Amino acid sequence: MSLPNQLTILRIILSPVFLYFFYSTNKDLKFLSFIIFTIAAITDWYDGIIARKYGFETRWGKFLDPLADKILTSFAFIGFLTIGFIEFWMFLIIVIRDIGITLLRSFSELKGKTVITTYSAKVKTFIQMTAIFYILFFYCIKDYDFVNNHFGVIINDYILNPIFINILMIVITSLTLYTGIMYLIDNRKTIRDIYASSSQTS
Repeated sequence: MSLPNQLTILRIILSPVFLYFFYSTNKDLKFLSFIIFTIAAITDWYDGIIARKYGFETRWGKFLDPLADKILTSFAFIGFLTIGFIEFWMFLIIVIRDIGITLLRSFSELKGKTVITTYSAKVKTFIQMTAIFYILFFYCIKDYDFVNNHFGVIINDYILNPIFINILMIVITSLTLYTGIMYLIDNRKTIRDIYASSSQTS
């Protein structure tokens, strides 16, 4: 197995490990969850560079890599759901859209079909990851005595204000749903071709 694929597998393994420490009542272990998530996210960037630089790009890697990304972010949203930072209906839309579209895109790649990734989808991914890091960082440091004594009011009343977080999640959910619909519309011909070839095969 090539190094990029090993990093992809590592990202999948780190996802539940991140969530386990995220739930810890120990502030150090909780902050460790932020570090684990950051390391997992960096592997996505690094394995792509290695794959392109050394020609390690494989069909299996193209299938698994984007799926690993969505597994990681889905675990983050599971954590946010259980602490009340995201509503269940938002969670369902985000996770179903992200994993569903990713599986469709990965399957298309395996079939040798060209898929269109829109600029809005890239913006969605950037905003989604930025929001995850934003919430994770402040949630994981707020229990430290120094942070709580000096910045506790700012973090609790402003940075992690429930109304602000809810608005942020509504924006992310809406953008996620919109880009998912646009993805299906823009790639409808490819989807029809894949369905037709799969029907003939079966």
